[in-house]
Amino acid sequence: MMSDKHLITTAKFVSTMFTPLCVPLLAFAILFTFSYLSLLTLGFRLVVLGMVASFTIILPKFAILLYRKMNGWTLRQASKRENRVVPYLLTITCYIACLYLMYSLAMPRFLSAIIMAGLIVLVICITINLWWKISTHMAGIGGLIGGLIPLSMSFEYNMTWWMCCAIIFAGMLGTSRMILRQHSLGQIIVGFFVGFFSAFCIIYKYTLI
Repeated sequence: MMSDKHLITTAKFVSTMFTPLCVPLLAFAILFTFSYLSLLTLGFRLVVLGMVASFTIILPKFAILLYRKMNGWTLRQASKRENRVVPYLLTITCYIACLYLMYSLAMPRFLSAIIMAGLIVLVICITINLWWKISTHMAGIGGLIGGLIPLSMSFEYNMTWWMCCAIIFAGMLGTSRMILRQHSLGQIIVGFFVGFFSAFCIIYKYTLI
């Protein structure tokens, strides 16, 4: 059997490997690789992926790290419910900037919808977080699964294997967050369904209606 030390190490690896901030970039990468969008020029796809990575991963991570260093917080202190508000707001600001840039560049609605879905999930999470800690990791993976459904319907592409892999990983991720004592089972479940239904509704509206 796996020792407690190895179990915790594995849980930390799984938790670190998938952060909520990487969801939009992963969604774009899937579309640019497995849909007709793969016919777009490589240069265009790289520019869009770079823009998404900058505004949804690099800038938020840098801003949050700077804020944490300014307050002298450890990772565990920064994960406390009362200390998560400002990091949420910093991330939301970056998402709004990305969405504004995409609208300015007249990007297709279904691409902007991915960023919009991420933004809505963040707003819901920060609202809930004012009273109760919610798992943004699970909101992220839930949003990815919920968003893949309308996208697969819109592009008429069978994403069954992607869905199966994402669902299995969601179980691993939720288990890891509980092993690390970051969240309770209730926070895990609520986080997942917040992400799932928010992403599904937003992307469905912009792609199929």
